[in-house]
Amino acid sequence: MTVGETLGNRARVRAAIEAAVNAGARVIVLPELANSGYMFADLAELRTVAESATGPSVREWELLAQEHDLVIVAGFAEAGDDGLIYNSAVLVDKTGLRAVYRKVHLWDHEKGNLFTAGSAAPPVVDTAWGRIGVAICYDLEFPEWVRSAALDGAELLCCPVNWPLYPRPAGERPSEIVKVQANAAVNRMFIAVADRTGLERGQHWLGGSVIVDADGFPLTRITLGEETMLLADINLAKARAKGISARNDVHADRRPSLYTRVTDS
Repeated sequence: MTVGETLGNRARVRAAIEAAVNAGARVIVLPELANSGYMFADLAELRTVAESATGPSVREWELLAQEHDLVIVAGFAEAGDDGLIYNSAVLVDKTGLRAVYRKVHLWDHEKGNLFTAGSAAPPVVDTAWGRIGVAICYDLEFPEWVRSAALDGAELLCCPVNWPLYPRPAGERPSEIVKVQANAAVNRMFIAVADRTGLERGQHWLGGSVIVDADGFPLTRITLGEETMLLADINLAKARAKGISARNDVHADRRPSLYTRVTDS
């Protein structure tokens, strides 16, 4: 993606979707702010590329979903009816727009200067392939938020992200991916992450796209820094079984009355 070049970005996204369709994909996840790029200089620049949820980017994704019978989850810069700008993601399928999610946990320069934080829980949508939830990037750092989608019945959580590249010890997997694995395992839920690669206005991206199963293990190879398409066959029925032993269930064993310090603080 390139900041501000919405036509070019949309063309790249369209080509990626068509390539995924040709490879057999039926649920497609695209990165955060896929239509606009990420490293905006200021709010004025962001406003020039923000679109409504009925704008050309989302409309094009709806048409592609309809043509190929897909579910598409993609990030975009949303111009709200209230005059505010949101870091958002949509879920569309062959019937049209099913959900719009506005990122609740804003990262670094997103806060205050650019985007307004959302206030609604991650949507969970019944689709032809199962119950699919949506969250965005930094939202994954908050176990309570991921658990919210799981408790609402999400079998697959689709996450557009833009993960900055940070130093890590030699041989270690990025902590962002480790957290996705942990979130998947403790919720018995599949998670699919679409990340950015390359360099944008001085910011290097991790390129940590991954699909993780309900046991917390990657179903795809870790291809850091490479622009690639990852595919996995998923049986979402496995995410409906929350048992991890004969006597343990990661949902039924919860004791919410003891968690008020976490939820109320």
